[in-house]
Amino acid sequence: MQSDLLLIAAPTKAGEDFMKQIKLSGFPFIALTNNKMEKLKLEGQGVKKIIQVDTSVPGSSTPIIPDYPIGNIILFEESLTLCCRYIQICRSWTSGSMYVITQSVNPRLIYKGLGADYVIYSKNGDVKFLLSTLLQTNKLGTV
Repeated sequence: MQSDLLLIAAPTKAGEDFMKQIKLSGFPFIALTNNKMEKLKLEGQGVKKIIQVDTSVPGSSTPIIPDYPIGNIILFEESLTLCCRYIQICRSWTSGSMYVITQSVNPRLIYKGLGADYVIYSKNGDVKFLLSTLLQTNKLGTV
């Protein structure tokens, strides 16, 4: 039986570091990207499962349905616009928790209004503590 997987959008250095920690821990995850170059970069880093979405068309009438069951979602903010689009696209994929990691205190209410459960402000983006939180709640799945 396949369990829900962790979905990570990691377009920042902090996001890449977190993704490496998840990978080193042996937990299955899916990477989220919106462009071919980042997808190739992720593949080069050994990421096996990648979902590429089109964030250029707001309110697209074609819903994206992932091939894998999605549990928790962790989005590292690169830009307000991109993060908002990721939230809008991904919120319907799971009833699990959605975390947004940001270096700005300003968009907190915007992200929450769009469906993020937790908005974590971190000056350096280091959120390794989330790994233990996810483990304790048993939300990381296996393939």
